Amino acid sequence: MFENLNDRLAGVFKKLKGQGRLSESNIEDGLKEVRMALLEADVHYKVVKAFVSRVRERAVGQEVLQSLTPGQQVVKIVHDELKILMGAKHEEVRLGSSVPAIIMLAGLQGSGKTTTAGKLAVHLRSLGRKPYLCSLDVYRPAAIGQLAKIGKELSVPVHPTDPATPPAKTAQEARAAALKQGLDTVILDTAGRLHIDDQLMAELVGIQTAVAPQDILLVADAMTGQDAVNIAAAFNAALSLGGVILTKMDGDARGGAALSIREITGKPIKYIGTGEKSNAFEPFHPDRMASRILGMGDVLTLIEKAQSAFDEKQAVELERKLRKSEFTLDDFRDQMKQIKKMGGLEQLLSLIPGFGQQKALKGLKVDEKELAHVEAIITSMTPAERRDHTLVNGSRRKRIAKGSGTSVQDVNRLLKNYAQALKMMKQLTKGGMRGIGRGMFGM
Repeated sequence: MFENLNDRLAGVFKKLKGQGRLSESNIEDGLKEVRMALLEADVHYKVVKAFVSRVRERAVGQEVLQSLTPGQQVVKIVHDELKILMGAKHEEVRLGSSVPAIIMLAGLQGSGKTTTAGKLAVHLRSLGRKPYLCSLDVYRPAAIGQLAKIGKELSVPVHPTDPATPPAKTAQEARAAALKQGLDTVILDTAGRLHIDDQLMAELVGIQTAVAPQDILLVADAMTGQDAVNIAAAFNAALSLGGVILTKMDGDARGGAALSIREITGKPIKYIGTGEKSNAFEPFHPDRMASRILGMGDVLTLIEKAQSAFDEKQAVELERKLRKSEFTLDDFRDQMKQIKKMGGLEQLLSLIPGFGQQKALKGLKVDEKELAHVEAIITSMTPAERRDHTLVNGSRRKRIAKGSGTSVQDVNRLLKNYAQALKMMKQLTKGGMRGIGRGMFGM
C-alpha cells in the first residue's frame, strides 16, 4: 500500500534535507517531483493541483525559509496537508439512536461488499454492538449462501433471505426480525452490477426509502484508482452516502483513490480492507495514513491490533514466565497464534516507523507457511518435550519431523532459534526491562 508513492516522496525529502538552507527554487524543484509522484499514484489531477498549491503557499513562507531545519519543516507541511486532504480525523459509522440501526452497503459487483459486510459486523461487535447480516442480492448466484456461510464462520446471525421477495421488503423484514431477536444493528448487503445503471440506482433508492438507514457506505475497490473516485461521485449523486470503505488496499493499489475521494466527493473514507481475513479491516485514520505514506509507520494502529489480540492476564503470566525462565515451546506456539490474529506479518512490519526505508529490508517477504510448519513441529512433540527442549535427541527429532510433515533440518532450526530466543530473554530480564512480556510479545 502506497509503496511507490512512499519511495518517490522519500527521495524528494532526502534531497531537501540535504540542503543547509532552502530557497524558493529548491522548494519549487521538490514540489515538481511531489506533483509527479502523486499523479503516478493515480491521484486526481484537480486534487494534485490544489494540494501542491497549498504546500507551496506554506513552504515558501517564513515558516520554512527561516527554519533551522527547513527540510524537516517541508515534511511536516506535507504531512499536515495530507491529513487535511484525507479528512483530518477518523469518522466512525453512524448508528444513531434508533434500534435497530440500519447500515446499508452499496457498490459495484466485485468490490467486496459481501466480505466487507462480515468484517464490519466483527468490527461493530468489538464495539459492543449486536450485528445482524442480511443479503439483498437476489441476482448474483450463491450471493445469499455466501453471506450465510460468512455469518456462520464469524458467529454472526444472518437473515434468511427469500430470493422471491423484493429487496426493499426483505430489508423491512430483517429490521423486524432483528428487533424481535434483540439485535441492535442490521447490515444490508445490497446487489451490485458490473457498471452503474438506472435499474441498480432505483433499487437502492427504494431500499433507502423503505428502511431509512442511519448510514449508507459505498464499498469501492481501491485497485481501480480514479474509477473508484468516479464511482463514489455517481453513487453519492443518487444516495445519501455517509462514507466509503476502500477494499483491497493490500494489493497493487497506488493510493490515488484514498487521496482523492474526500476532496472530490466530500465524503470520508471510514474503513479500509487490507486482506481476506475478518481481522484485515481497519478504521481509516487520515493522520496515521499520512504517516504511513511518508514512511513514518503507524504505531497507534500496531498497538490497537496488539490490544485486540492479546489478553492482559496472559501478558502478565508471560512476563512472570520470562523472568523465571519458564518460557516453554507451548508458550512459544501460543504467542505465534496470537501474532497471527493481528494480521499478516508483512503488514505488521510495515507499521513500524522507518521499516520501509531500510534498504536491507526492502522487498522482504514473510512466508506464512513457515509459521504453520513451526506450529506443526511443536504440536508433534510430547508435553514433556515442549516443557524441556533438551530432551529432544536425534531419534526424537526424526519422529517429530515425520509427525509434522517436515524435515529433521526444520526441527533442528526451530530448536536452535528457540534456544537463542531463551538466551536473549534471560539477558534482557537480567537487565531489568520491566514488562518485557507485554513489550516484546504483546507488540
